[in-house]
Amino acid sequence: MGLMKLPNQLRYRLAQLSFLERLILVIVIAFVLPFIVKSILFLFNIPFDFFFEWLTLSHRFDLLLFRPWSLLTYGFLHSNLSHIFWNMLLLYFSGRMLLNLFAQQVFINTFFIGIITGGVLYLLSYNIFPAFLGQNSYLIGSSAGVMAVLIFICSYMPNNEVRLVLFNVKLLYIGLFFVILDVIQIPTGNAGGHLAHLGGALWGYVYQHQYSKGNDVGQWFSKMIDWLKGFFTSKPKIKTAYRTKKPYNKRPKTKSQQEKIDSILDKISKSGYESLTKEEKDFLFQAGKDS
Repeated sequence: MGLMKLPNQLRYRLAQLSFLERLILVIVIAFVLPFIVKSILFLFNIPFDFFFEWLTLSHRFDLLLFRPWSLLTYGFLHSNLSHIFWNMLLLYFSGRMLLNLFAQQVFINTFFIGIITGGVLYLLSYNIFPAFLGQNSYLIGSSAGVMAVLIFICSYMPNNEVRLVLFNVKLLYIGLFFVILDVIQIPTGNAGGHLAHLGGALWGYVYQHQYSKGNDVGQWFSKMIDWLKGFFTSKPKIKTAYRTKKPYNKRPKTKSQQEKIDSILDKISKSGYESLTKEEKDFLFQAGKDS
């Protein structure tokens, strides 16, 4: 009886997860799944690398033409437990801050275009700079997307402080620390990974800067996703004899909520996130979930 109820309980629990938590869950599953696939392929004497390389991002442009999806799928793969743990930890905390202040689509555009931008910078670097010419490499990891989210929020409210163990540290210094760390580690190893991180960080900064001006330069990704949804979703043709126009009576409430959000954001820019009351933080969190 309990086993029969398990699928429904699982679906219910998954429905309660936020978008950020679902994304992290998908990335964790994508980390575990290759180990299972590797065991199955081994039994049939099929090389695992043949399967794996179709999802990783190669430095070769000619391979990208035949595997365009790899510009995104590489971001769901990780090399080891430490790699995925630190990425998901940083994504969770920076992602929560971003989603508390902005709509979910802003987070989606930041993260996924960050992965794409990181991949593009990796490709360009390995085909332009003499230090990488002749090397055979591939890229995996969601770090570029994570860096995009982190730098977006760090540049949006740089003077906001967060608690790190014993000290309060401004987000500005946290963002600078990760960027400088990637720059100085390029010659020491995993150069492609560090360059991808910087590509994601660049996107996070540019997107935040433009979005704050009212220019959503990441909207093309939203439109592409909508187009793909429409392409793969069949729309039934339904004949309607008449249409009843429903009165639109939510505008005053929506306008009131937006005014309250703007007021809270102004308070954050002047005094930092910690200056908010519990009610204001809860309101922002709920507004982020509902958007």
